[in-house]
Amino acid sequence: MDNIFSSYLKFDSPKSNKEGVIGYLLLFLYLMGVFPILAVPFSLPFLLAAIVPATLITCWGIIYIIDPYKYEKSYYLYLGVYGVVNTYVFFVSIQKMLYKNLEINGWSPFMFNIILFILLILGMNWMNWKALYSETYYKLQQKSSIPVGWASIAGASYILGQIILSVVYTDSGISILMIVCLTLLSFFTAFLSINIHRYFFIRKHMDRALAIYPEFGLPKDERRRKKKKKRKR
Repeated sequence: MDNIFSSYLKFDSPKSNKEGVIGYLLLFLYLMGVFPILAVPFSLPFLLAAIVPATLITCWGIIYIIDPYKYEKSYYLYLGVYGVVNTYVFFVSIQKMLYKNLEINGWSPFMFNIILFILLILGMNWMNWKALYSETYYKLQQKSSIPVGWASIAGASYILGQIILSVVYTDSGISILMIVCLTLLSFFTAFLSINIHRYFFIRKHMDRALAIYPEFGLPKDERRRKKKKKRKR
């Protein structure tokens, strides 16, 4: 059990969290996710489907930009929810390209993509749970040689599904490339959703977390005071 705690209760600095939020929102959510939806041919329904959750997650993220120290404890919940939202925005962007750019028809591709989206999120979180309690994370950090097949199943299935859809409904190489790129990005953002479990794990074992990182969740000024006291000693 100690190996599980030591491998899972690792924290980035609040400054890194702040930089991460800015980068994730600007690069992945808006540039890679929302921007393709704005491209011609424009579709208001697809834009609204993406911009509403994107705006909500952006408003939430502002607190981690303004004061990442004070809100450090809830950062991992935010990061996990962000992962789900950004993956969903990529999903909407792919649907827009399929139905508007490539002009496919019917509900079958849409329903197939919904199933793939759900399986991707669930698969990533199941993989995280499996890796945590089998001490896979600990072994990775110890640089042990371990099989990594489970980590690629959900993402590979999602990528393969998108390629099959693209080939079936269009012969456009550029469109296939764009869809595959967004799908690869979805693999990464879906992986971020595992931080939802990590947040509740940290809350449940807060005593262990504070033992490893005593400054966790403290305001910036209080951290400075503690550092000064340690130096005086």
